[in-house]
Amino acid sequence: MDQPIIECVPNFSEGRDATVVTRIADAIASVEGVAILNQTSDRDHNRSVFTFAGAPEPVAEAAFRAIECAVSLIDLSRHAGVHPRVGAADVVPLVPVSGVSLEFCAQLAAQLGERVWRELRVPVYLYEAAARRQDRANLANIRRGRFEKLREEVRHNPARLPDFGEPALHPTAGACVIGARPFLIAFNINLATADVEIARKIARKIRASSGGLPAVKALGLYLESRGQAQVSTNLTNFEVTPLCAIVDAVRAEAERCGVSIQSTELIGLIPRKALETAGGCDLNIAAEQVLENRLDSLLR
Repeated sequence: MDQPIIECVPNFSEGRDATVVTRIADAIASVEGVAILNQTSDRDHNRSVFTFAGAPEPVAEAAFRAIECAVSLIDLSRHAGVHPRVGAADVVPLVPVSGVSLEFCAQLAAQLGERVWRELRVPVYLYEAAARRQDRANLANIRRGRFEKLREEVRHNPARLPDFGEPALHPTAGACVIGARPFLIAFNINLATADVEIARKIARKIRASSGGLPAVKALGLYLESRGQAQVSTNLTNFEVTPLCAIVDAVRAEAERCGVSIQSTELIGLIPRKALETAGGCDLNIAAEQVLENRLDSLLR
């Protein structure tokens, strides 16, 4: 694979209304040369994650159309879900796959962010490799307090001003966080308990910011529809920490609390190398969830 290809993995604040999710998918698919590789929706998170890929310019256009659709259909002031969010089109990362650099994706992200503000009047924060401020490289810093707190703080706190836009969020669409990053693996571990405090304790123990596993972000969440606690993780560098190290750490901490892992779930896709170097545990990942397999079948 030597042609320029980038991946986009936007997260939208809607996981319950299938009509809205379908319309966002249609907006992405309306761009020639873009292939939707994966789509996942979760009712408790009230969130949908798409993975699509193609040449850089078509992917950027598809991302804009998806954001535009989400802005028109999602009212964040009426939104509720356990996952942190600041926007209808909450976070839109661009990921280099082949023939392009991370720096190129960062420049493309900035161009997309400027267009979102100019045409949709939704303020934009740039993060990860596209960040213009060091404190915004970490997505969690931007989403601190979620939509409700950011909506108030942006009015009077200069540190919370967007990179594109005015000191006010869009009344229904909030803000959009756009950036460029390497591959990220979103992996949820569901516990055989409804006690969310156990999940939160485990998340604090394993995440890098608390002195746990390097390159690991983690939250403890309660899934009301399942009556179950979940450790929701993001692995930002699978070459530093293999995926099975996260599973093993969660299992060990859970056993200390007298509970077990009930199931695991991959959100989106995983690079083949990350699976090959995962560490040998049973991850329950199907062949169609491997990025290269989807690219080979859809972009030939």
